[in-house]
Amino acid sequence: MHLGLKKAPPRSTLPYANTHRPWELFETVFYDVPGRCQELASTKRRRFRFNNPLRSLDSTTIDLCAEVFDWATFRRTKGAVKLHLQLDHRGCLPCWALVTEGSRHEVKAAQGVSFAAGTIVALDRGYNDYRLFARWTEEGVFFVTRAKEGMQYEIIKRRLVPESSDVICDEVIRLTGKGAEERCPQLLRMIEVWDPEQGRFLTFLTNIMHLAAGTVAAIYRERWQIELFFKALRQHLKVKTFVGTRERLRAPLSENAVKTQIWTALISMLLLKYLQLKSSWNWSLSNLAALFRLNLLTYRDLWQWLDDPYETPVEEPGPQQQLLFPI
Repeated sequence: MHLGLKKAPPRSTLPYANTHRPWELFETVFYDVPGRCQELASTKRRRFRFNNPLRSLDSTTIDLCAEVFDWATFRRTKGAVKLHLQLDHRGCLPCWALVTEGSRHEVKAAQGVSFAAGTIVALDRGYNDYRLFARWTEEGVFFVTRAKEGMQYEIIKRRLVPESSDVICDEVIRLTGKGAEERCPQLLRMIEVWDPEQGRFLTFLTNIMHLAAGTVAAIYRERWQIELFFKALRQHLKVKTFVGTRERLRAPLSENAVKTQIWTALISMLLLKYLQLKSSWNWSLSNLAALFRLNLLTYRDLWQWLDDPYETPVEEPGPQQQLLFPI
């Protein structure tokens, strides 16, 4: 009614569109959106004092039925796709994504990502690749990750550890494991800290030499934001059930349909992030998503509602609108 439609479209319209409209269209739209979000994010207070761009790189696996999605190779009896994501911590905005089959390793996806010199990248242990670390060091890109258990190294220098801190040791090292020095000949830094919240020691590997050990540990803790992003993507946008058509009975569900819905979900997350950054109200992402969903078909001033959701009145709809598209 609001769109001027005389009747509701058939239920098969959305599955057909997901299957036949190329997912690359939505990927292009996704990369057009972050610019405006980053403009708003640049006005917000920075968490760290350093001026280096901070990024996190991680992936999440989306389980699929192997019989329905036989192209999504993962395990013998299980299918999956993997969403590789880069998060810009200035505003916690996704700025790069890649959708692959579930069996694609994180390191192979990371090898195709480029960063500007001076960028700090936080990663978990799944991205431990000495050749990748060496390349980033040569390019002036910094990284912070967890060190592998049993990593072999030689201590070159012990740095002073501040008193009354959770930092246990701070050392400059050279990798000595089999083939490790050939893959990464540069000196690295190893920092061990005590995590009182989890009650365990954490060992970090980095090529950052100019920041305090406590700051390096805080950078890795900030990586948790990308885990929260994946959690929000699953909870608020229901990236679990996929809709598409099949050419014949028992045929696999279209890969295009799955990728279309994932890219659409990422676009929706960016739009929610934009609204969150735009508002002066202290929205949590979950509350914003829930209330926005409830008000989709009400007439309100959007910007006024974002700043004062409980006092913005419902307006009466005007005459039927005509959408004019420039030619």
